[in-house]
Amino acid sequence: MTMMTLPAGYEISTDPARLDLEVIHHYLTAESYWSQGVPRDVVERAMANSLCFGLYHADTQVGLARVVTDKSTFALIADVFVLDGHRGQGLSKCLMQSIISHPELQGLRRHLLLTSDAHGLYSQFGFQPLGAPARFMEILRADIYKAA
Repeated sequence: MTMMTLPAGYEISTDPARLDLEVIHHYLTAESYWSQGVPRDVVERAMANSLCFGLYHADTQVGLARVVTDKSTFALIADVFVLDGHRGQGLSKCLMQSIISHPELQGLRRHLLLTSDAHGLYSQFGFQPLGAPARFMEILRADIYKAA
């Protein structure tokens, strides 16, 4: 994959102080398919305990990718989004490139993510279907935010 360059006026930052929790919570609770109805305090805790890659245009947050990691062996990429008015410019590729090349995420044994509709994006960065899905187990509470 060739290195993507962010379009003019965009930047990616891992500074947690720049995260706009209003934008993030709104997207996750109202627009995403994976966490509709998620409470604000859950979003705040998730951001505080993750390595977050904020995508900004003129200092306004327009996207996010969150990484849950021990920075030694494992990373789970979650909550990847780019707001509607900013799509179609390769910004999600830039977010993924930032994650894959981030110094604290080098040498990890496993990167994981879940997606229903972006297999084409993630395969460009080496992601493949699970090699041994029978080895993975989960407790899934798909409607947990609806019950709250």
